[in-house]
Amino acid sequence: MDFLSNTPSDAFLMIKSVDRKTTQKGLPYLDMMLCDKTGEISAKFWDYHEEVHGVFEAGMIVKVRGTVSPYNGVDQLRIEKLRKAIPSDGIDASDFVPSADLSGEQLYNELYTIADNFQNDELRKVVTAIYSDYREKLTYWPAAFRLHHAIRGGLLYHTLSIVRLAQGVAKVYPSVDSDLLIAGAMLHDIAKTDEFTVNDVGTATGYSLEGNLIGHLAKGAMIIGNTCEKLGVSEETKLLLQHMVLSHHGEPEFGAAVRPMFLEAELLSELDLMDARVYELTEAIGNVKSGEYTNKMWALDNHKFYNHGRTQIDTKAKLI
Repeated sequence: MDFLSNTPSDAFLMIKSVDRKTTQKGLPYLDMMLCDKTGEISAKFWDYHEEVHGVFEAGMIVKVRGTVSPYNGVDQLRIEKLRKAIPSDGIDASDFVPSADLSGEQLYNELYTIADNFQNDELRKVVTAIYSDYREKLTYWPAAFRLHHAIRGGLLYHTLSIVRLAQGVAKVYPSVDSDLLIAGAMLHDIAKTDEFTVNDVGTATGYSLEGNLIGHLAKGAMIIGNTCEKLGVSEETKLLLQHMVLSHHGEPEFGAAVRPMFLEAELLSELDLMDARVYELTEAIGNVKSGEYTNKMWALDNHKFYNHGRTQIDTKAKLI
């Protein structure tokens, strides 16, 4: 978001999330996450009065005037003026949504074809059935609210990235059940379609009630269980897939219900972490010049990272 600087500047941005809060003195302000196709930024509008400025909601395009300054090592936008975009501004909402560089249909069709060609008939039936049930959401759903692949189509983009990694791993290590590893990769985040609230342009605006109370690991295991029972799939296949979903965060402190307990589950956890970290790192490094460091990254143990400048930084994976 290069057009935002430490001097006052104007920009049109989309509201990704917004909460009305009060200061310790009881004064109202807006705590916002604003975004465009190039990224997102935390923002505060301190002098907010609803009767003067109006009501702001996630998904709205707004014109802001403000300055950017670091806060706890992260850039934050201090808003001085704020208004909703109006028709005469000539704004197209789709221009403000970070998106995968492949269409949702491309990603869906590629993944469905991979599953449809599984040698294991039970895994083929389960994965293709679940993908058919969730097709509409899968074509545009983001993979996260704020962190890695929090973009339109990010869920399947992240999924296909892991599938490509899994295909490579299975070629190197003959002990790996390729169909099982890839099936787990395709289903590991399937319940994120129920975990987030997402607007019409594919941006996550928050967590659903189900997302807060159950979460995508437990709900994913429930989806697999229901589908397997409906299709008459064996108990062992059902449990293997459920375990991969429940354990793919690796450790309980990172949200896993159980630790991975067989080879493909362990590999899925490692590949999921790898893809998320590569995405977050390349995105952060791409925002600093060669020879400079990123801000400290909370999601990566609060470390900063160096841009050595030896390659062209690109978050886009070569998937198709």
